[in-house]
Amino acid sequence: MAASDPLSAPSPGDPVAVEAGVWLARRDRGLTAAEQDAFLQWLRADPRHRAVLARLDRTWTVLDSLAAWQPADGARPNPDLLAPARTRGAPRLAWFAALAGVGAAAAIAFLVWRAPSTPVEASSGVPSVRVIARPEPQALADGSVAELNHGGNLEVVFAAAERRVRLREGEVHLTVAKDAARPFVVEAGGVTVRALGTAFNVRRDRDAVDVIVTEGRVQLESTAGSPVPLGAGERARVAPGGRPVLGQADPAAVARELAWRAVRLEFEALPLEAVIVEFNLRNARQLAIGDPAAGRVKVAGTFRADEPEAFARLLEASFGIAVERAAAGPWVLRSAVPR
Repeated sequence: MAASDPLSAPSPGDPVAVEAGVWLARRDRGLTAAEQDAFLQWLRADPRHRAVLARLDRTWTVLDSLAAWQPADGARPNPDLLAPARTRGAPRLAWFAALAGVGAAAAIAFLVWRAPSTPVEASSGVPSVRVIARPEPQALADGSVAELNHGGNLEVVFAAAERRVRLREGEVHLTVAKDAARPFVVEAGGVTVRALGTAFNVRRDRDAVDVIVTEGRVQLESTAGSPVPLGAGERARVAPGGRPVLGQADPAAVARELAWRAVRLEFEALPLEAVIVEFNLRNARQLAIGDPAAGRVKVAGTFRADEPEAFARLLEASFGIAVERAAAGPWVLRSAVPR
């Protein structure tokens, strides 16, 4: 098939795939008006642009749940490229870079930088498991609930006419009690978020403030421009002194970004047969090892403890594990790759 065919797969280092990855990253965090014009021009310039972009988009959707997965000895390409960067202060979402052509193992790998909640730690290679507790919800005096990510710093200043909190550092998810007479206001790095009764997430880092509305409506105010309303399913990113960049809050992306609100399991070089014991202790959905080769697959990474089905899907999607889904009884994991 000719390289110019819109259906042809991008080869390693294909500049079209790299450009498409960059546009996906920009689209995910919200395009400015100028970027929207440039994006449309790029799509019109070559029919292959749209085809490659769509392929990368589909691949990212399939591999979305692999963000925290790193097989230590798998026969498939190492998806550590999909793991969140764990350096404090890194942008929540910077760039996708196409690093490989479409293949049977992992259609396309992306380089993704996301904001962390923990600093970089050197891998010891010693098999281990660590349970990371969800942040303890804090009941505020008005009945609102604040969930502060590890390392966050929140100051609460309530008065008779207003409820105000200041996010000094880090990330917080707020479920606000309704009180029309006392507006609820969040301050974070020069950005103000006003709400009466709603739920939303605010993250502050050195580069910007990110707001995701999960329920209800808020009003976003910054030093540049007029107040901006945001409803459920919408998000905004505000750089210091800049105007808000708006976008839709893709459910899969939101789930990924707010995974810190759940209990997580962190594995280091642990065999899959030991990993599923940890999942089985915490879930009604049970997993079982079907053959020794599957049980020997080593796992390193951090995963939500309450999603064994998602964990099974990612094993099946890219790492040589077949999943037998029984109507009753455990799901059986078998090796689909000779070892």
